[in-house]
Amino acid sequence: MKALRRVTAAVTAAVAVLTGCSTGGDGPPSAHPSGHTGTPAPGAGPDGRVRGITLPAWNADDYDRREAPRSLRQIADTGARWVVFTPTWYQDGTRRNTIHTTEETASDRSLRRIVGLARAAGLKVMLKPHVDLVDGGDRAGIRPADPDAWFTAYGRFITHYAELAEELDVEQFAVGTELAGTSTDRRRWRKVIAAVRETYHGPLTYAANYDEYARVRFWDSLDLIGIDAYWPLAATSTTDPARLAAGWRPIVTELAAFAARQDKKILFTEAGYVSQRGTATAPYSWTVSHRAAPDEQSAAYQALLTAFDGRPWWAGVCWWMWDDWPDSGETERRLAYTPHGKPAERVLRRWWRN
Repeated sequence: MKALRRVTAAVTAAVAVLTGCSTGGDGPPSAHPSGHTGTPAPGAGPDGRVRGITLPAWNADDYDRREAPRSLRQIADTGARWVVFTPTWYQDGTRRNTIHTTEETASDRSLRRIVGLARAAGLKVMLKPHVDLVDGGDRAGIRPADPDAWFTAYGRFITHYAELAEELDVEQFAVGTELAGTSTDRRRWRKVIAAVRETYHGPLTYAANYDEYARVRFWDSLDLIGIDAYWPLAATSTTDPARLAAGWRPIVTELAAFAARQDKKILFTEAGYVSQRGTATAPYSWTVSHRAAPDEQSAAYQALLTAFDGRPWWAGVCWWMWDDWPDSGETERRLAYTPHGKPAERVLRRWWRN
Protein backbone atom coordinates (compact mmCIF):
# COMPACT_ATOMS: atom_id res chain seq x y z
CA MET A 1 0.00 0.00 0.00
CA LYS A 2 1.23 3.47 -0.79
CA ALA A 3 2.18 5.55 2.25
CA LEU A 4 0.89 2.79 4.50
CA ARG A 5 2.95 3.61 7.58
CA ARG A 6 1.52 5.38 10.56
CA VAL A 7 2.01 9.15 10.62
CA THR A 8 2.19 10.30 14.24
CA ALA A 9 2.21 13.74 15.82
CA ALA A 10 5.99 13.48 15.86
CA VAL A 11 6.17 13.49 12.06
CA THR A 12 4.29 15.07 9.19
CA ALA A 13 0.52 14.51 9.42
CA ALA A 14 -0.85 12.39 7.09
CA VAL A 15 8.32 -16.81 2.63
CA ALA A 16 9.44 -24.16 -0.14
CA VAL A 17 6.19 -22.71 -1.65
CA LEU A 18 3.32 -22.05 0.66
CA THR A 19 -0.12 -22.78 -0.68
CA GLY A 20 -2.78 -20.42 -0.46
CA CYS A 21 -7.92 -18.80 1.37
CA SER A 22 -10.96 -20.25 -0.30
CA THR A 23 -14.30 -18.68 -0.91
CA GLY A 24 -17.49 -18.79 -2.95
CA GLY A 25 -20.96 -17.32 -2.60
CA ASP A 26 -22.38 -16.30 0.74
CA GLY A 27 -21.67 -19.58 2.48
CA PRO A 28 -18.46 -21.30 3.54
CA PRO A 29 -16.02 -22.27 0.80
CA SER A 30 -15.54 -25.79 -0.45
CA ALA A 31 -12.12 -27.37 -0.65
CA HIS A 32 -10.16 -27.03 -3.88
CA PRO A 33 -6.96 -28.59 -5.17
CA SER A 34 -3.89 -26.68 -4.05
CA GLY A 35 -2.19 -26.62 -7.44
CA HIS A 36 1.60 -27.04 -7.68
CA THR A 37 1.87 -28.92 -4.38
CA GLY A 38 -0.56 -31.53 -3.18
CA THR A 39 -0.09 -30.92 0.54
CA PRO A 40 -1.45 -27.84 2.31
CA ALA A 41 1.09 -25.69 4.10
CA PRO A 42 1.21 -26.06 7.88
CA GLY A 43 -1.26 -23.63 9.39
CA ALA A 44 -3.14 -23.08 6.16
CA GLY A 45 -6.87 -23.48 5.82
CA PRO A 46 -8.44 -26.80 4.83
CA ASP A 47 -8.09 -25.73 1.20
CA GLY A 48 -4.34 -25.18 1.69
CA ARG A 49 -4.47 -21.42 1.37
CA VAL A 50 -3.08 -18.84 3.76
CA ARG A 51 -5.73 -17.16 5.91
CA GLY A 52 -3.93 -14.22 7.47
CA ILE A 53 -4.43 -10.86 9.14
CA THR A 54 -1.77 -8.23 9.86
CA LEU A 55 -1.19 -6.84 13.34
CA PRO A 56 1.13 -3.89 12.68
CA ALA A 57 3.35 -2.06 15.17
CA TRP A 58 3.71 1.70 15.24
CA ASN A 59 5.84 2.07 18.40
CA ALA A 60 8.64 0.25 20.17
CA ASP A 61 6.32 -1.23 22.76
CA ASP A 62 3.19 -1.98 20.72
CA TYR A 63 3.81 -5.72 20.73
CA ASP A 64 4.34 -5.50 24.50
CA ARG A 65 0.90 -4.00 25.12
CA ARG A 66 -1.51 -5.80 27.40
CA GLU A 67 -4.06 -5.76 24.56
CA ALA A 68 -1.84 -7.97 22.35
CA PRO A 69 -2.99 -11.40 23.60
CA ARG A 70 -6.62 -10.40 23.21
CA SER A 71 -6.04 -9.10 19.68
CA LEU A 72 -4.37 -12.36 18.66
CA ARG A 73 -7.21 -14.42 20.12
CA GLN A 74 -9.69 -12.27 18.23
CA ILE A 75 -7.73 -12.74 14.99
CA ALA A 76 -7.71 -16.51 15.49
CA ASP A 77 -11.44 -16.47 16.26
CA THR A 78 -12.18 -15.20 12.73
CA GLY A 79 -10.79 -18.47 11.40
CA ALA A 80 -7.44 -16.91 10.50
CA ARG A 81 -4.49 -19.32 10.66
CA TRP A 82 -1.74 -16.73 10.14
CA VAL A 83 -0.75 -13.37 11.57
CA VAL A 84 1.69 -10.90 10.00
CA PHE A 85 4.01 -8.67 12.06
CA THR A 86 5.65 -5.55 10.60
CA PRO A 87 8.71 -4.15 12.41
CA THR A 88 9.67 -0.93 10.65
CA TRP A 89 12.87 1.06 10.13
CA TYR A 90 12.98 4.50 8.56
CA GLN A 91 14.98 6.69 6.28
CA ASP A 92 15.08 10.49 6.16
CA GLY A 93 14.40 11.00 2.46
CA THR A 94 13.97 9.13 -0.80
CA ARG A 95 17.56 9.80 -1.88
CA ARG A 96 19.24 8.89 1.41
CA ASN A 97 21.43 5.81 1.64
CA THR A 98 20.95 4.94 5.32
CA ILE A 99 18.13 3.23 7.23
CA HIS A 100 17.66 3.49 10.98
CA THR A 101 15.41 2.62 13.89
CA THR A 102 13.25 5.23 15.61
CA GLU A 103 10.93 5.30 18.63
CA GLU A 104 8.34 3.78 16.29
CA THR A 105 10.39 0.62 15.62
CA ALA A 106 9.09 -2.48 17.42
CA SER A 107 11.75 -3.76 19.78
CA ASP A 108 13.25 -7.21 19.24
CA ARG A 109 12.11 -8.14 22.73
CA SER A 110 8.53 -7.26 21.86
CA LEU A 111 8.77 -9.28 18.63
CA ARG A 112 9.93 -12.31 20.56
CA ARG A 113 6.97 -11.86 22.90
CA ILE A 114 4.36 -11.38 20.19
CA VAL A 115 5.53 -14.40 18.22
CA GLY A 116 5.20 -16.50 21.39
CA LEU A 117 1.71 -15.13 21.96
CA ALA A 118 0.76 -15.88 18.36
CA ARG A 119 1.81 -19.49 18.80
CA ALA A 120 -0.23 -19.69 22.00
CA ALA A 121 -3.24 -18.48 19.99
CA GLY A 122 -2.67 -21.21 17.38
CA LEU A 123 -1.40 -18.86 14.68
CA LYS A 124 1.47 -19.22 12.22
CA VAL A 125 3.66 -16.16 11.65
CA MET A 126 4.91 -14.21 8.67
CA LEU A 127 7.52 -11.59 9.52
CA LYS A 128 7.28 -8.72 7.05
CA PRO A 129 9.76 -5.93 7.89
CA HIS A 130 9.01 -2.51 6.40
CA VAL A 131 11.12 0.51 5.46
CA ASP A 132 9.26 3.80 5.59
CA LEU A 133 10.04 7.47 5.21
CA VAL A 134 10.23 9.70 8.28
CA ASP A 135 8.08 12.33 6.57
CA GLY A 136 5.31 9.82 5.88
CA GLY A 137 5.84 9.73 2.11
CA ASP A 138 5.43 6.76 -0.18
CA ARG A 139 8.18 4.16 0.25
CA ALA A 140 7.84 3.37 -3.46
CA GLY A 141 9.63 6.66 -4.08
CA ILE A 142 12.86 5.51 -2.44
CA ARG A 143 15.58 5.84 -5.07
CA PRO A 144 18.89 6.14 -3.23
CA ALA A 145 21.62 8.36 -4.58
CA ASP A 146 24.17 5.59 -3.96
CA PRO A 147 22.52 2.20 -4.63
CA ASP A 148 25.52 0.23 -3.38
CA ALA A 149 25.47 2.05 -0.04
CA TRP A 150 21.70 1.73 0.29
CA PHE A 151 21.65 -1.99 -0.48
CA THR A 152 24.46 -2.54 2.03
CA ALA A 153 22.35 -0.76 4.65
CA TYR A 154 19.23 -2.62 3.56
CA GLY A 155 21.09 -5.93 3.76
CA ARG A 156 22.02 -5.24 7.38
CA PHE A 157 18.42 -4.35 8.17
CA ILE A 158 16.78 -7.34 6.51
CA THR A 159 19.29 -9.95 7.67
CA HIS A 160 18.82 -8.73 11.24
CA TYR A 161 15.17 -9.75 10.98
CA ALA A 162 16.02 -12.92 9.05
CA GLU A 163 18.19 -13.96 12.00
CA LEU A 164 15.32 -13.23 14.36
CA ALA A 165 12.89 -15.16 12.14
CA GLU A 166 15.21 -18.16 12.17
CA GLU A 167 15.65 -17.96 15.93
CA LEU A 168 11.89 -17.89 16.45
CA ASP A 169 11.07 -20.54 13.79
CA VAL A 170 8.87 -18.07 11.94
CA GLU A 171 7.00 -19.88 9.17
CA GLN A 172 7.46 -17.30 6.38
CA PHE A 173 9.54 -14.21 5.74
CA ALA A 174 9.18 -11.24 3.39
CA VAL A 175 12.46 -9.78 2.11
CA GLY A 176 10.88 -6.40 1.30
CA THR A 177 7.67 -4.43 0.90
CA GLU A 178 6.66 -2.04 -1.89
CA LEU A 179 10.15 -0.77 -2.70
CA ALA A 180 9.29 -0.10 -6.33
CA GLY A 181 12.11 2.42 -6.76
CA THR A 182 14.65 -0.37 -6.28
CA SER A 183 12.88 -3.58 -7.27
CA THR A 184 14.04 -3.56 -10.89
CA ASP A 185 17.62 -3.96 -9.61
CA ARG A 186 17.89 -7.71 -10.02
CA ARG A 187 21.58 -8.06 -9.25
CA ARG A 188 21.52 -6.25 -5.92
CA TRP A 189 18.24 -7.79 -4.77
CA ARG A 190 19.48 -11.29 -5.58
CA LYS A 191 22.51 -10.59 -3.42
CA VAL A 192 20.24 -9.51 -0.56
CA ILE A 193 18.07 -12.61 -0.97
CA ALA A 194 21.13 -14.88 -0.97
CA ALA A 195 22.28 -13.30 2.30
CA VAL A 196 18.83 -13.86 3.82
CA ARG A 197 18.86 -17.52 2.75
CA GLU A 198 22.20 -18.03 4.50
CA THR A 199 20.44 -17.20 7.77
CA TYR A 200 16.75 -18.02 7.37
CA HIS A 201 15.69 -21.39 5.99
CA GLY A 202 11.95 -20.97 5.53
CA PRO A 203 9.97 -19.79 2.50
CA LEU A 204 10.62 -16.29 1.16
CA THR A 205 8.45 -13.77 -0.62
CA TYR A 206 8.55 -10.08 -1.50
CA ALA A 207 5.46 -7.87 -1.05
CA ALA A 208 5.14 -5.93 -4.31
CA ASN A 209 2.52 -3.24 -4.68
CA TYR A 210 -0.25 -4.06 -7.17
CA ASP A 211 1.21 -1.60 -9.69
CA GLU A 212 4.78 -2.88 -9.16
CA TYR A 213 4.73 -6.68 -9.26
CA ALA A 214 5.14 -7.06 -13.04
CA ARG A 215 8.37 -5.04 -12.97
CA VAL A 216 10.03 -6.97 -10.13
CA ARG A 217 13.11 -8.69 -11.54
CA PHE A 218 13.91 -11.32 -8.90
CA TRP A 219 10.84 -13.55 -8.52
CA ASP A 220 12.97 -16.48 -9.66
CA SER A 221 14.99 -16.15 -6.44
CA LEU A 222 11.92 -16.41 -4.19
CA ASP A 223 9.46 -19.12 -3.23
CA LEU A 224 6.25 -17.33 -4.09
CA ILE A 225 5.05 -14.04 -5.52
CA GLY A 226 3.71 -11.54 -2.98
CA ILE A 227 1.33 -8.76 -4.03
CA ASP A 228 -0.24 -6.02 -1.95
CA ALA A 229 -3.56 -6.19 -3.74
CA TYR A 230 -4.96 -2.65 -3.67
CA TRP A 231 -6.41 -2.57 -7.20
CA PRO A 232 -9.32 -0.13 -7.62
CA LEU A 233 -12.40 -2.17 -8.47
CA ALA A 234 -15.07 0.41 -9.28
CA ALA A 235 -15.38 4.03 -10.36
CA THR A 236 -18.08 4.81 -7.81
CA SER A 237 -19.11 3.56 -4.40
CA THR A 238 -21.10 0.32 -4.21
CA THR A 239 -22.31 -2.27 -1.75
CA ASP A 240 -22.78 -4.89 -4.51
CA PRO A 241 -20.23 -7.74 -4.17
CA ALA A 242 -21.10 -8.99 -7.67
CA ARG A 243 -20.21 -5.64 -9.22
CA LEU A 244 -16.90 -5.62 -7.37
CA ALA A 245 -16.19 -9.25 -8.26
CA ALA A 246 -16.65 -8.24 -11.90
CA GLY A 247 -13.97 -5.63 -11.35
CA TRP A 248 -11.61 -8.44 -10.38
CA ARG A 249 -12.13 -10.44 -13.60
CA PRO A 250 -9.46 -8.84 -15.80
CA ILE A 251 -7.07 -8.82 -12.85
CA VAL A 252 -7.65 -12.54 -12.24
CA THR A 253 -6.86 -13.24 -15.89
CA GLU A 254 -3.70 -11.14 -15.69
CA LEU A 255 -2.52 -12.81 -12.48
CA ALA A 256 -3.22 -16.33 -13.73
CA ALA A 257 -0.99 -15.70 -16.74
CA PHE A 258 1.72 -14.14 -14.59
CA ALA A 259 1.70 -17.06 -12.14
CA ALA A 260 2.01 -19.48 -15.06
CA ARG A 261 4.94 -17.58 -16.57
CA GLN A 262 6.77 -17.45 -13.25
CA ASP A 263 5.71 -21.00 -12.27
CA LYS A 264 4.91 -19.74 -8.77
CA LYS A 265 1.85 -19.15 -6.68
CA ILE A 266 0.66 -15.66 -5.75
CA LEU A 267 0.00 -14.67 -2.17
CA PHE A 268 -1.78 -11.44 -1.38
CA THR A 269 0.68 -10.24 1.25
CA GLU A 270 -1.76 -7.40 1.89
CA ALA A 271 -5.32 -6.59 0.90
CA GLY A 272 -7.74 -4.36 2.69
CA TYR A 273 -10.47 -1.76 2.59
CA VAL A 274 -11.35 1.07 4.91
CA SER A 275 -14.95 1.17 6.08
CA GLN A 276 -15.58 4.42 4.20
CA ARG A 277 -17.82 5.39 1.32
CA GLY A 278 -16.02 4.64 -1.95
CA THR A 279 -13.44 2.31 -0.42
CA ALA A 280 -13.23 0.06 -3.50
CA THR A 281 -12.45 3.06 -5.72
CA ALA A 282 -9.11 3.54 -3.93
CA PRO A 283 -8.36 0.63 -1.58
CA TYR A 284 -4.88 2.00 -0.88
CA SER A 285 -6.24 5.20 0.67
CA TRP A 286 -6.76 5.72 4.38
CA THR A 287 -9.05 8.68 3.66
CA VAL A 288 -11.38 7.99 0.76
CA SER A 289 -14.09 9.95 2.57
CA HIS A 290 -15.26 10.93 6.03
CA ARG A 291 -18.47 8.91 5.74
CA ALA A 292 -18.61 5.48 7.37
CA ALA A 293 -19.68 2.67 5.02
CA PRO A 294 -19.11 -0.72 6.67
CA ASP A 295 -21.35 -2.42 4.09
CA GLU A 296 -19.04 -1.25 1.31
CA GLN A 297 -16.07 -2.70 3.18
CA SER A 298 -17.82 -6.04 3.67
CA ALA A 299 -18.86 -6.14 0.00
CA ALA A 300 -15.22 -5.66 -1.02
CA TYR A 301 -14.12 -8.49 1.29
CA GLN A 302 -16.78 -10.76 -0.18
CA ALA A 303 -15.84 -9.81 -3.75
CA LEU A 304 -12.16 -10.58 -3.31
CA LEU A 305 -12.80 -13.95 -1.72
CA THR A 306 -15.38 -14.85 -4.35
CA ALA A 307 -13.16 -13.78 -7.25
CA PHE A 308 -10.24 -15.99 -6.18
CA ASP A 309 -12.21 -19.02 -5.06
CA GLY A 310 -10.75 -22.18 -6.56
CA ARG A 311 -7.84 -20.51 -8.37
CA PRO A 312 -5.09 -23.14 -8.04
CA TRP A 313 -2.33 -20.53 -8.36
CA TRP A 314 -3.68 -18.29 -5.58
CA ALA A 315 -1.96 -18.86 -2.23
CA GLY A 316 -4.35 -16.85 -0.06
CA VAL A 317 -4.56 -13.44 1.58
CA CYS A 318 -3.20 -11.54 4.55
CA TRP A 319 -5.70 -8.78 5.33
CA TRP A 320 -4.60 -5.30 6.30
CA MET A 321 -5.26 -4.91 9.22
CA TRP A 322 -6.62 -5.74 12.70
CA ASP A 323 -7.35 -3.05 15.28
CA ASP A 324 -5.01 -0.14 15.64
CA TRP A 325 -3.48 0.24 19.08
CA PRO A 326 -5.25 2.48 21.63
CA ASP A 327 -4.22 6.14 21.58
CA SER A 328 -2.38 5.68 18.28
CA GLY A 329 -3.76 8.90 16.80
CA GLU A 330 -4.74 7.08 13.61
CA THR A 331 -7.99 6.87 11.65
CA GLU A 332 -10.92 6.46 13.99
CA ARG A 333 -12.02 2.86 14.23
CA ARG A 334 -15.39 3.25 12.50
CA LEU A 335 -13.58 4.49 9.37
CA ALA A 336 -10.44 2.37 9.59
CA TYR A 337 -9.12 -0.72 7.79
CA THR A 338 -9.93 -3.07 10.64
CA PRO A 339 -12.84 -5.48 10.01
CA HIS A 340 -13.20 -6.07 13.75
CA GLY A 341 -16.78 -5.71 14.94
CA LYS A 342 -17.99 -4.81 11.44
CA PRO A 343 -19.86 -6.75 8.75
CA ALA A 344 -16.49 -7.57 7.11
CA GLU A 345 -15.58 -9.69 10.14
CA ARG A 346 -18.74 -11.72 9.58
CA VAL A 347 -17.65 -12.28 5.98
CA LEU A 348 -14.34 -13.68 7.19
CA ARG A 349 -16.07 -15.95 9.65
CA ARG A 350 -18.34 -17.36 6.94
CA TRP A 351 -15.37 -18.18 4.74
CA TRP A 352 -12.76 -19.17 7.24
CA ARG A 353 -14.42 -20.95 10.14
CA ASN A 354 -14.73 -24.38 8.60
